Order: sequence, then structure tokens, then C-alpha cells
Amino acid sequence: MASKTAKTAQEVLMADFQALVSDTERLLEHTATLAGDQADELREQIHDSLLKARETLQLTEESLRQRGQAAVTAAEDYVQSNPWQSVGIAAGVGFLIGLLATRR
Repeated sequence: MASKTAKTAQEVLMADFQALVSDTERLLEHTATLAGDQADELREQIHDSLLKARETLQLTEESLRQRGQAAVTAAEDYVQSNPWQSVGIAAGVGFLIGLLATRR
């Protein structure tokens, strides 16, 4: 369950960032009608920045996937090797959340 939630959160984050890059690329295309050397230079800088951002996104995505998967695997291994401790910790956390929720 935790692995599905982590993967879903990562996928949402990556999809949002990719949408941002895509929207910026479309904006860059729409500004192509602007004239002047400064506009051309600005468009080129934005284009270069977008390429760098896309490369960084790909590297970050892979790194996040690996780290997230490692964390999920470690948590699952701990729970499987220490089931009673895990139940105790979960019960304690649930108790504390219950106390905090009833104080409102």
C-alpha cells in the first residue's frame, strides 16, 4: 500500500512538472511572432533553460524512483522481520493521533 502511494505521488509530481515544461514550450512558440534581436535572444535563452530543465527532470525522476523504492523496501522488510514491534508502533501512533484529534 505504501509503495502504491509513493509511486502515485511521484507520478503526480513528475506529470505536473512535465506539464509546466510543456506549457512553457508552447508559450515560447507563441512568442515567436515578436520581433527584434532581444526577443530572439530571450527565446533562445528560454529554450536552453527548458532543455536543461527537461534533462534535470529525467535525472531527478530516476533518482526519486530509486530512493523511494529503497525506502519502501526497507520499511516492508522491517515490518516483515519485526511484526509485533510494527503493530506496537502503529498502535502508539494511532493512539497519539486520537489524543490530538479529541483535543480540538
